Amino acid sequence: MTGMNMVEAVRSTLEAEMRRDERVVLLGEDVGKSGGVFRATDRLQTEFGADRVFDMPTSEAGIIGAAVGLAGSGLVPVVEMQFLGFTQQGFHQLGNQLARMRYRTNGALTMPVTIRAPFGGGVRTPELHSDAFEALFAHNPGMRLVAPATAADMKGLLATAIRDPDPIFVLEPLRGYRLVRDDVPDGDHLVPFGQARIAREGTDVTVIAWSAMVQVAMEAAAAAAEQGIDVQVIDLRSLVPLDCDTIREAVARTGRAIVVQEAPYTGGFAGEVAATVAEEAFLHLEAPVTRVGGYDIPFPMPQLEDHYIPDARRILRAIRAAVHF
Repeated sequence: MTGMNMVEAVRSTLEAEMRRDERVVLLGEDVGKSGGVFRATDRLQTEFGADRVFDMPTSEAGIIGAAVGLAGSGLVPVVEMQFLGFTQQGFHQLGNQLARMRYRTNGALTMPVTIRAPFGGGVRTPELHSDAFEALFAHNPGMRLVAPATAADMKGLLATAIRDPDPIFVLEPLRGYRLVRDDVPDGDHLVPFGQARIAREGTDVTVIAWSAMVQVAMEAAAAAAEQGIDVQVIDLRSLVPLDCDTIREAVARTGRAIVVQEAPYTGGFAGEVAATVAEEAFLHLEAPVTRVGGYDIPFPMPQLEDHYIPDARRILRAIRAAVHF
């Protein structure tokens, strides 16, 4: 094991995968010479050369479109989107080309493309930088979506994504790049898609979260324990595919479910999880399924984001309401 923060886990995984497979190439804005806006690709161009780590113009559509062409030519592109919110500028390439290519060609062409994108608030970014629009990407058949909450899972999920023949979106929490630090397994480490992680055992209520919201849920669970409430926390890790079995078993154990997302309340992925709870564990429920999320407004300016992002107090209120329903 080696202690790493999340951005260190990203860089070490990219380096290892490029050494393992010479087809792996990195592309994006500023990923080459400057090593990425968050230094996730620092020194990789020096190590592997400009033909494998190269900068692209400020055009999200051009970047994703180039990845489609590179994948169709037999390479394994890893794309860095500087921020998830910017990806909307390339959605016609993402949804209409990348996600559909295997289906369109009846399996003749695979698209082994990994798209990395930081998202979420807590770091005082300008407009369009912190949007949590994961539901938009989950709603594209043909694409998988993962959202690690730990450095160990960052390595494991990213490595699995790069080796997968289909397009994978890896959502990376902005606030976790340097604030989340844990032990990362040395050597080859793969985390399968579709397997949630039980972050905390509990018997009274189940809180389901992903990415940066897992840590916030853990803080709320610790506060609830001081009030005699035993909270189970589920880290989804993988949104598409979704681990319905773990969700069903977790809610069946507690009879209560709270789903936490950073995205705006309406239309967020928490609604998909809540629907899964209703379909899979309805007869076990002792209280309504509750969602805790952002508000239905554009992500606010830095001085207001602490009021927008779900915090432990908001989750704790939902926990108390579920237990005392």
